[in-house]
Amino acid sequence: MSNQNGSVFGLTFLCPILNDAAASPSHDLQIRDYLSTLDTRAGSPFAIAPGTHLARLAVMDDVIFVGSPAIEEHLQSKYLVFETNCDSDVDPYIRGLASAVPEHLDAVWQHCTGYPGAADATKLVAYMKACQIPTSFFFAAVNNKSVTQTLTALQTQQAVAHFIASHQGMEPAQLQREFLSFVQTLRALPCPAPCSIIPTGGPR
Repeated sequence: MSNQNGSVFGLTFLCPILNDAAASPSHDLQIRDYLSTLDTRAGSPFAIAPGTHLARLAVMDDVIFVGSPAIEEHLQSKYLVFETNCDSDVDPYIRGLASAVPEHLDAVWQHCTGYPGAADATKLVAYMKACQIPTSFFFAAVNNKSVTQTLTALQTQQAVAHFIASHQGMEPAQLQREFLSFVQTLRALPCPAPCSIIPTGGPR
């Protein structure tokens, strides 16, 4: 299945942006302006909504044909490009977004042709499916782990590394007691929030 790698789905949507000469600023500029205000960490709509490994929104103004012989071609409209790696296919994922962050969906996609609004999830799913293109090749950081499982694994990795670094040279008997207590504490920890953990070697 081209949109799936293990249990992770790669979804790509090209949504045509309204071309209204009377709009000031233009709809594409209004999208860009709103996107520039969004939090890119814990307050991101895609961190709030469930099941998102990563997501990207961009406005595509036009495409340039590169080939021989060169042919000048142009898109009939500008497009909002939405790409995401997530834990579920289109229907449940879009319904999750509509339930968790409807105000953000409406603020962005109201500038796209035919957008039905987030209030009617069934119509919204049908609209997004009409805008979807196959994702034949995408990067999946994990193949068979959910966002929750991945965050928990990263939390465990960092906690174990800290335990090792802070218990160097300890007597074996005390080390064993400390480790058993550490394991109990670790198991009781809640799953960390999205964007709260940066993998070792990741961006600073």
